[in-house]
Amino acid sequence: MRPLAGRSMVVVGGSRGVGRRIVEAGVGAGARVLAVARQERALRQLAEDVAGTEVLALDATDEAAPSRVLAALQPDVLVLCAGAFPPVVPLHEQTWQEFAVNWETDVRIAFHFCKAALLRPLSPGASVVLIASSAAIGGSPISGGYAGAKRTQMFMASYGQKESDRLGLGLRFIVLAPRMIPDTELGQHAVAGYARYLGMPEADFVKSMGPPPTAADVASAVIELVAGQDPSPDRSKGGAFIVSGKGLESVP
Repeated sequence: MRPLAGRSMVVVGGSRGVGRRIVEAGVGAGARVLAVARQERALRQLAEDVAGTEVLALDATDEAAPSRVLAALQPDVLVLCAGAFPPVVPLHEQTWQEFAVNWETDVRIAFHFCKAALLRPLSPGASVVLIASSAAIGGSPISGGYAGAKRTQMFMASYGQKESDRLGLGLRFIVLAPRMIPDTELGQHAVAGYARYLGMPEADFVKSMGPPPTAADVASAVIELVAGQDPSPDRSKGGAFIVSGKGLESVP
């Protein structure tokens, strides 16, 4: 039996990169999947490529976005992986708008949807999965406010879990913090920026990172954590996990 058979999944930011791989994995696991993204053309292509995928085009930063999404499909699994490309230049070469771009997108989306998950609320047993970044732990000195924005997503998931527990809602808030993923557009953007900043070939920079995860690794981690089949105590509730080429590791 497929692990998510009979369950529903919404993937915000589902048209490309990690989000697209999560959509594919969700459909493969038997879930009814709604992919949400801003670009309607990319969503139409996704629906053609991944049979059975439902799509909804909207701006997820809009305050009304969660109401529209949750009216279209009440999810057992809500995945938030939409966000902006950060700058890849040193702090003193950035404008405030460049520095703050991930606060106005990634954090704003997480705020609206985590709030909606608690207020609606989602059904007991539902999972809210935020795709952050390992930059939230180690920093990212040429990426402006990116690392801080991703760390704030981790805090928000923790706050959401505490409120769910306090109110008896039975929700799980999970954060995945992947290491840099060179097989995505965002990862390629970061690799190119850091290689240029450090004055080294991109291939050498990638080698220096150790075994990186793939977008498919992150998607597999999502399914593993929300399917409810892992008996490990640190995975039975919400929590934060680093995703590397070696697998999942709990964030202390």
